[in-house]
Amino acid sequence: MAVCPFKSCLQSECECCAARCRGQSESDASIGSLTGPREVGRVFRPSANIAAIMLLSAFGAQAQVSGPSLPLELPTLPGARVAELPGNLALPDEPLRTTRLVDIRRLVRKHHDLLTLDTRGEAVVRGEVLVLTPPVSLLDRLQASGYVVLRTTHLANLDLDIAAIATPRGRTPQQALRELRRKFPEGVYDYNHIYSRAGAAIDMVAVSSAREAASVPAGTVALGLVDGGVGDASLGFDQRRIQRWGCAGQIVTSTHGTAVASLLVGTGKPVRGVSPGARLYAADVYCGVPTGGNVLALAEAFAWLAANGVPVINISLVGQANATLEMVVGRLVARGTLVVAAVGNDGPAARPLYPAAYPGVIGVTGVDDNNRVLIEACRGSHVAFAAPGINLAASDSEAAGVAVRGTSFAAPLVAGLLAIELEAGDPASARARLAARAQDLGRKGPDEIYGVGLVGADYRVGVVPGL
Repeated sequence: MAVCPFKSCLQSECECCAARCRGQSESDASIGSLTGPREVGRVFRPSANIAAIMLLSAFGAQAQVSGPSLPLELPTLPGARVAELPGNLALPDEPLRTTRLVDIRRLVRKHHDLLTLDTRGEAVVRGEVLVLTPPVSLLDRLQASGYVVLRTTHLANLDLDIAAIATPRGRTPQQALRELRRKFPEGVYDYNHIYSRAGAAIDMVAVSSAREAASVPAGTVALGLVDGGVGDASLGFDQRRIQRWGCAGQIVTSTHGTAVASLLVGTGKPVRGVSPGARLYAADVYCGVPTGGNVLALAEAFAWLAANGVPVINISLVGQANATLEMVVGRLVARGTLVVAAVGNDGPAARPLYPAAYPGVIGVTGVDDNNRVLIEACRGSHVAFAAPGINLAASDSEAAGVAVRGTSFAAPLVAGLLAIELEAGDPASARARLAARAQDLGRKGPDEIYGVGLVGADYRVGVVPGL
């Protein structure tokens, strides 16, 4: 079934495309001022900042690489050697955030017919905005004012409704939001933001040693994943234990989603995850399309996981605060769901990234082999746990081991450990038991860098780089 190139729901083609096409003529001056075009393909090419850091590492400098985070395939950095990337280089964090935003701008420039930027430089779906729990009377008034309802979604298990509405011809989402909030203040409106991945593949590796993860009895643990598509059996997964959602039933394998899944439930070929016997509910919110990772897709994925009673959900995606996503995540947390999220790699002075920074979400940072926080990791009161974020081996989309780095890959270690703890009690006690086992790092007690401390240190592996 063809995937609609205009519709944010990532499902099959439908009549809403015509309404979206009418909105493509809107202009966005900010896109025209972007930096010159760079090649963006299935394998992303590293930016100048990343290339410079990698060059330093070749001369023995102890550098950390944040890697670009895009809703496309993750980068392969040619010539990188994992053994040469063990430590911290005192780099200013602003270039880290700038790298992510530049990568977003490049994505938007390439797909300017589908995407644009919000006022903070984050990617959003062009030509539409979201309305949260709108009454029918409000939708009628909006349509009378020139807005077209593209789609309404009822999230039964979260008791929420979301409407995607097309902006009138010639108006950007920013202009539409200002008008909606002024003329119809009773509604809750926001962009349909795009969320990007919070980690990068570094190099092909072979696993030289690894801790044997305690296998969870079959059928006793359910883990949820909101990410890109997870690969098939050839990539080290027990397909009988994976339930999939998204992309109209197609499997669109992604490097990032496969790597995160392998750290959760990999069976040992080539990577053994924290909970290899667990059932995985994997929601693909990207489907290989430019509008992948949008809020509406995330909301529907979370609702699907809630409908299946999944108690622990990992999301290694980051982006701007969004009213719709905040409400969805809040409803999940209120149900007792443990939502584990990567805090992101924009640097220590960056503003918080979401959904990790929402109340009740378990934010995870990454540390290096010396238990020092990754230079690229975000900080703040929302950091709950630290876990290894470097010297991790994961499966990639081509049935090989790949070394990964970033908070994206620290998060699934915490999610898997929480799922194991959940076997012995309720969500609150599971979190408390894991916190009691954490190794305190930094200043004594919980802090904004390491949270309650380090867990999952035993899941580091020895890797042989360059294979």
